[in-house]
Amino acid sequence: MDIRERLSPNHNQRPGPVDMLILHYTGMTSAAAALDRLCDPAAKVSAHYVVDEDGTVWRLVPEEARAWHAGVSFWAGRRDINSHSIGIELVNPGHDFGYRPFPGAQMAALETLSCAILARHPIPPRHVLGHSDVAPQRKIDPGELFDWPRLARAGIGFWPDFAAKPGRIPVEIREIHAELAKIGYEIPQNDPGSAQTTPAIAAFQRHFRPSVCDGVPDTETCARIALVAAGV
Repeated sequence: MDIRERLSPNHNQRPGPVDMLILHYTGMTSAAAALDRLCDPAAKVSAHYVVDEDGTVWRLVPEEARAWHAGVSFWAGRRDINSHSIGIELVNPGHDFGYRPFPGAQMAALETLSCAILARHPIPPRHVLGHSDVAPQRKIDPGELFDWPRLARAGIGFWPDFAAKPGRIPVEIREIHAELAKIGYEIPQNDPGSAQTTPAIAAFQRHFRPSVCDGVPDTETCARIALVAAGV
């Protein structure tokens, strides 16, 4: 695919292999503004790629380098997500500037780019994640309008058959904690409160039940948590 180059100085040496793909939205008013920020040394943020709404792809950081896109994050016991991931920013105004669906041309370009990345790196389906998955306390992107099922149909990421019946639906909060932690979310097992539980459930919903993102563990959400956890 045709990839434009605009190299960002915001990267450093990658200490480990790549086994994660993290998807973001830019959350800015334009692609130009996002590219400027991701290439600004003072901002200290970057991504490996930016995919514009018209399908144009920009490479900012070589895949062998560590881009600065995930920030404070966690997944399945790992905290330095940047060292093991490729970060892709999708141009979208985000929730602050008029969040809208991701256009077909953008999604098609993302599919092509992601398939090429997966061909180069051993990234399992369950390690294709949103920024909100790995940083639920801080982030909500790429958000509830992102088409995760479409990516899964293209062989990118994980989307279970939610028509199936789970073996057991977690009901107690500690059971829900355990299932979310099994999936990969950061959940303190000794904290029965909602300070971290609610954002983690909302992040799960944005990814796997986007019609409801209120952080409430209702029956449908818990059933979906059980189905996702069952495949770990």
